Amino acid sequence: MHVVVMGCGRVGSSLALALARNGHSVAVVDRDESAFRRLGEDFPGDQVRGVGFDQDVLRQAGIERADAFAAVSSGDNSNIISARVAREMFGVERVVARIYDAKRAAVFERLGIPTVATVPWTTERFMTALGDSPERKAGWRDPSGNVVVFQLALSESWVGTTSAGFQSQTGARIAFLIRFGSPVMPEPNTALQQEDQVFVAVPADRVDEVKAMAAGPSAEGEGNAR
Repeated sequence: MHVVVMGCGRVGSSLALALARNGHSVAVVDRDESAFRRLGEDFPGDQVRGVGFDQDVLRQAGIERADAFAAVSSGDNSNIISARVAREMFGVERVVARIYDAKRAAVFERLGIPTVATVPWTTERFMTALGDSPERKAGWRDPSGNVVVFQLALSESWVGTTSAGFQSQTGARIAFLIRFGSPVMPEPNTALQQEDQVFVAVPADRVDEVKAMAAGPSAEGEGNAR
């Protein structure tokens, strides 16, 4: 891949060096030429001085042939603008932005651009190191931390309930099932069976609510399976 990295601070330089070690073509953009010292003399990629959301600067960095773009400067506004320029003006499919403000990150995620929200990410890393990771308890989380995918324990009354019925009652979506040891992507009319392992996608702030609903009775039940 050709990857353009906007920002050559500690994160940007580390990312650029890691990408180069993995054999990718890399161009790093920073307005401060002295920042490129972090890359070392042997860095094989391009070093482009300028503002990361300037289209001419991005063209110089090879944005028109880029497979990915990472906005990791120290400024939220610069990262947001440059990421949108890369996605919307140049059509780069893989775009990621580093955002310090978690609320901004949540809004930005809705625009379809993954973010790394520094405070939630750092908090979760500390929780993991202390052996009390929310991810370990709840399953996989998207980069913003707003959506969780985890295995859900269901009461027996949910046997026979369809995937569509389950979603209608709980607001959670069945991402996949493990049935007789094999993964199953359910259709809307797929009925839950006795030994199914059910993995659901749920907004992070509704995890406890969905768990409580799953532990109770289903309005469909066994006799209503389609």
